[in-house]
Amino acid sequence: MPSLQPGSPSLSVLREAVASRFDRYLAELEELVNMDCGSFAPEGVNAVATHVQAELARLGADVERIGHEPIDGEPQLGDLVVGRLKGTGPRLLLIGHMDTVFGPGTAAERPFRRNGDRATGPGTSDMKGGLLAGLHAIGALQDVGATPAITFVANPDEEIGSPFSGHHIRALAAEYDAALVLECARANGDIVSARKGVADLVIDFHGRAAHAGVEPEKGRNAILAAARAVEQLHSLKGKWEGVTVNAGVIAGGTRPNVIAAECRLEVDLRAPNSQSFDEARKAVDKIIAEPGVRGVIADLREAAMHRPMEASPAGKRLAQLAVSIAEELGFELHDAATGGASDANTTSAAGLPTLDGLGPIGGDDHSDHEWLDLSSVVPRTTLLASLISRIAGAL
Repeated sequence: MPSLQPGSPSLSVLREAVASRFDRYLAELEELVNMDCGSFAPEGVNAVATHVQAELARLGADVERIGHEPIDGEPQLGDLVVGRLKGTGPRLLLIGHMDTVFGPGTAAERPFRRNGDRATGPGTSDMKGGLLAGLHAIGALQDVGATPAITFVANPDEEIGSPFSGHHIRALAAEYDAALVLECARANGDIVSARKGVADLVIDFHGRAAHAGVEPEKGRNAILAAARAVEQLHSLKGKWEGVTVNAGVIAGGTRPNVIAAECRLEVDLRAPNSQSFDEARKAVDKIIAEPGVRGVIADLREAAMHRPMEASPAGKRLAQLAVSIAEELGFELHDAATGGASDANTTSAAGLPTLDGLGPIGGDDHSDHEWLDLSSVVPRTTLLASLISRIAGAL
């Protein structure tokens, strides 16, 4: 078990500091959950950003708020918040996101509810619970006299692949010693040391319209080409261990008596490591380069992409440190690999030792049944705070 680092606060002192902040945490969680802040609702995301900005300022951070400037018809997104805290020890990057997957009106339809130790509502687990845990972990450390060197990043667009914030996070990664990502722990309590890479692909098939009854031979059916591509794309699943491909959206055509001139596919590709990710991606390119209907052409673009988060030796040491702290706190902890992507993919791919799943325990993300285990808030936030204070021993 790693020894306590010189100057690190004891777990009992840290836990008491975290516990004293719980009522405030709960009130803030209710406030944030009751804000509609889907990725494409910049007003709501910016309301969360204003809360985060104020809390970081309260902690003494130098706060920068970066507005999104759409180009080429892009949708308006919310602001990125970056708070820099001067301190001692390793330079740490803490990352959480402010957006959810839910549309306008969701918070009114199913607002924050507490039933014993379970909180529900949009974004409780993914990831307002973790976002607040990061802020309160820093606050608890300051309450006991610790001053870690932390930059806190609140991302407005993680749920759509971080197209705006991603390059800012990659630029920051070069300046730091480790990244701790505040996604909530898995429903079974696991933290995350590896994540699959994911590419969100948009494929447009271009054919030729014609009368389906009078002159069908003049048509080039884009829907048929897309349908054949779906079969080929799905055949890649399992060709490399852990690789999955899913054509989740298909849309095309105008009327049943018209040969479809256009069709669009939206495809999700995932792989656990860089080699299989790159090989599967090349296989997709090959399929799209040779549509299965004569006269149809296709073009492909990446709507979003996260490289795989592979379990590095440094990342494993971070996980082992977290496991040992949890043992001291009296609960069992495991690290795991998962299929979902997060900002941890970005920092890991940039070469930064990264650990994820450091928020409280939650589950049923992206659904009407999303929940957060409130009994896990104090122990998991204490774990995070202690990890921050002892991290030098794992780097």
